[in-house]
Amino acid sequence: MSASVTDLINSHLVESFGGQPQRASVTFLGVEPIDVVRFAADAEVTYVTVGCARHPMSDPGDLNPDPVRGPRVELVVRLQAGVALPGLHRRMATLAAAPAVEGLILGTDALLDLGEPLWDGAPFTAFITDDDVLGQLSLPDPMDPVRFLRAVPITANEAAWMRLKGVDALREAWSEAGIDVTDPHRSPATM
Repeated sequence: MSASVTDLINSHLVESFGGQPQRASVTFLGVEPIDVVRFAADAEVTYVTVGCARHPMSDPGDLNPDPVRGPRVELVVRLQAGVALPGLHRRMATLAAAPAVEGLILGTDALLDLGEPLWDGAPFTAFITDDDVLGQLSLPDPMDPVRFLRAVPITANEAAWMRLKGVDALREAWSEAGIDVTDPHRSPATM
């Protein structure tokens, strides 16, 4: 019996991070559970969804989507360690379920706006995505590989700036201001 996509993702993550993660599972009506795993190192904590890539993403208007081929992603959030982030796993699972629930196709440079704090008490209400250093996980043919997208927390003002000026302008503003986007207490970029 061959390994499932989620088994392959879990193995890849354990191999990449070295060690077993903490795991939380979130269930949505009509959708298979989405796990969010947490790997903690000395200076960084990393959360990764497991389950978004279980099935390929497809256009919601496609009446006969391919059940095997198509883009697959998992979301990765990397933040400085030492800060409690209650509720982050639920918000990440909500976004990871969006392709199955709403037909959302996740990719790089996307704005994922929840309109609520990303964790309890957070000043951030949205993520922007970029390719993560985890890269891609090859799956057996003919399945497309799983891409790992880094989801960077942003404030509502930064989301508005991005909508107006684009993601590159936001990243440039962070660079000019010397903003560390892994700091869960960081100030927003001034526009």
